[in-house]
Amino acid sequence: QVQLVESGGGLAQAGGSLKLSCAASGRTFGSHTMAWFRRAPGKEREFVAATTWSAGFRYYADSVKGRFIISRDNAKNTVYLQMNSLKPEDTAVYYCAARLSGPVTTAEGYNYWGQGAQVTVST
Repeated sequence: QVQLVESGGGLAQAGGSLKLSCAASGRTFGSHTMAWFRRAPGKEREFVAATTWSAGFRYYADSVKGRFIISRDNAKNTVYLQMNSLKPEDTAVYYCAARLSGPVTTAEGYNYWGQGAQVTVST
């Protein structure tokens, strides 16, 4: 069993920054892809960013490219999402996810999920 625990998030003003963390425990994550998704009120869950642990591959949704940075600390089994230049449309519950294979952008491709962290961006 894999457990993912998110922390961080909260309230920020437009143009500001927030950082999310996702600590993974259970199985080793040497070959896991880690990703962030988000769900805004009344909308479907959408892909935000993904990274592989070993190859350092990083992929971003167009809506966050150039503003968000996904990174990881393998020694701590932790993945981060640094969110800069925040916009009100970034307001959502952000979820950490993991899968054993390579990166995909669909939620159905991920086996493990965190509980979610609220991010609210005000104007």
